[in-house]
Amino acid sequence: MFPTTLPAPRRHPENQIPTLRWGIVGPGWIADHFANALCHHTQQKLVAVSSRSLEKAQAFARKWDIPHAVEGIDALLSRNDIDVVYIATPHNHHFPDGLRTLKAGKHVLIEKPLALNAQQALQLQQEARQQQRLCVEAMWCDFAPKYDVIRQLLADGALGEVHTLIADHGEYFTQDHRIFNLDLAGGPMLDLGSYLIGLSVFVAGAPVSIVAKGQPAPGGVNGQTSMLLTHSNGMHAVLNTTLFSNTPGTAVIAGRDATLYLDGQFYAPGNFRLTSSDGRNTLRWEEPTNRYIQLSHEIEHTAWCIHQGLLDSPVRPLAASLATLHAMDDVRKQIGVVFNEERTA
Repeated sequence: MFPTTLPAPRRHPENQIPTLRWGIVGPGWIADHFANALCHHTQQKLVAVSSRSLEKAQAFARKWDIPHAVEGIDALLSRNDIDVVYIATPHNHHFPDGLRTLKAGKHVLIEKPLALNAQQALQLQQEARQQQRLCVEAMWCDFAPKYDVIRQLLADGALGEVHTLIADHGEYFTQDHRIFNLDLAGGPMLDLGSYLIGLSVFVAGAPVSIVAKGQPAPGGVNGQTSMLLTHSNGMHAVLNTTLFSNTPGTAVIAGRDATLYLDGQFYAPGNFRLTSSDGRNTLRWEEPTNRYIQLSHEIEHTAWCIHQGLLDSPVRPLAASLATLHAMDDVRKQIGVVFNEERTA
């Protein structure tokens, strides 16, 4: 039966979100948004920031009033006044930096992708279990209110049997952008495609088969990939990602009883509508496109998990991260993309 109202997004009680002391590794573009969300929209505290360049760490610390700026991750991890670390380094540093953080006995929130491949992610999972520490992938959309409403609609069966998911994520980048850099695990898959495959896993779990076709870009990285994923419930996910052009960035989750239309960019704050299959009823979710302010949700969720003594996030469990990376590994194998770190492993 078509719902009369959309479910309300669920939030953790404020008294269950302790004020923790955070460190940031890698004071780049996303760390800047993260610091803004943490400082202005949570009760968390930034204690230290590290960079390979002490000058960059000091500039970041001045901007966000962080007491300590240090050179190198080891200097940050040696501090006793840090409860949890946010890893915001380039993609190919997520795994070694995350592993080092866990070995130092710190909880860790790792910017997506969790690692370059599923093998690395599995090592992170194993180390987190051994150290009895929380390891979470910062797939920010999964923690946002919009996605919690969608999660509840799917769980309640509001769409009926879900047969089709269609989504795209394409952006235009200039040739000097890091996404074209082979030495930084460039190409659209880790940056853009992870949202697509992540959504497919979010809706229907790990895929059971994948067909993928790729197109190269100058510099040796992949430039465009189209994918067909099939899932155990029969759902087909038709996905495309490209770094050549801007695309609508929308998503459609189509069930027997209703269809969910997500405005672009589907993973970011924004609107969606749920329409019954007979077209007679529509419910709308509308929110301001306040974008990276919503990084506050992953920050508070991480603090809540630590307060609860959890070793895995119930919102973004490592199993979901592993399923996403396994699928991306399969896609890359089919389109012939091997990262430099994998060649020398």
